[in-house]
Amino acid sequence: MKMTVPKFVGMKSKEKITMITAYDYTQAKIADEAGVDSILVGDSLSMVMQGNNSTLPVSLEEMIYHGKIVKKGINNALLIVDMPFMSYQASLEQALVSAGRILKETLCDAVKLEGGQEFAQTVNKLVTSGIPVVGHLGLTPQSINIFGSYAVRAKTKEQAEKLIQDALSLEQAGAFAVVLEAIPLGIAREITQRLKIPTIGIGAGLHCDGQVLVFHDMLGLFDDFKPKFVKRYAHLKQDAISSIKDYIKEVKNSEFPTLEYSYE
Repeated sequence: MKMTVPKFVGMKSKEKITMITAYDYTQAKIADEAGVDSILVGDSLSMVMQGNNSTLPVSLEEMIYHGKIVKKGINNALLIVDMPFMSYQASLEQALVSAGRILKETLCDAVKLEGGQEFAQTVNKLVTSGIPVVGHLGLTPQSINIFGSYAVRAKTKEQAEKLIQDALSLEQAGAFAVVLEAIPLGIAREITQRLKIPTIGIGAGLHCDGQVLVFHDMLGLFDDFKPKFVKRYAHLKQDAISSIKDYIKEVKNSEFPTLEYSYE
């Protein structure tokens, strides 16, 4: 049955929520058939799919393209598409146009953007215009040049209090969920308890209402780096390399194709 925003929100405190990133039709189809609750077309595609060293280079047009092809692989999961760097920061008008394009052109269910109190007005503008929004706090990769690293956020009392206020501001502005990335589990627990909307953790511990992992990370396809919070549920890169080596060997030795794989 198709997941909707109200159903997603209604899962809080009742059932843990699952989310996986996907960037193309095949990945989305696999995740959807497995029964995941939601699929995120993350701007992490800049690193995982495009080979960049941050999320900053990916464009709005590229996010829309990947959103379109992911949508084709989904029957049931809620589809969320990231708003990339500088597609919403300049003005409320820019944010509305960008989010509107994403929603109209990809047929997704919601958009996600990074930032706290400073983007509450943006969130409110989108929501009141009919565009569901997921917030993103903690480690916000689009701000990497400000922070200088991908280290854990909210480690001081002041930073933790700001993060809590940011989360409350996003909820008040109309966000229906908030992703919490790379923050201490105690802070994530407090935010989860104080919010009426779901929290989705990635490196934020077990107390969040749900969890999200990158498709390529959890399946062992991407290994340029491995964050502490990533659990490998498979090692598909090594399986692929081994399979391709077998293919090369069989072709070189005239073992493939046999008559079984030939037309007569």
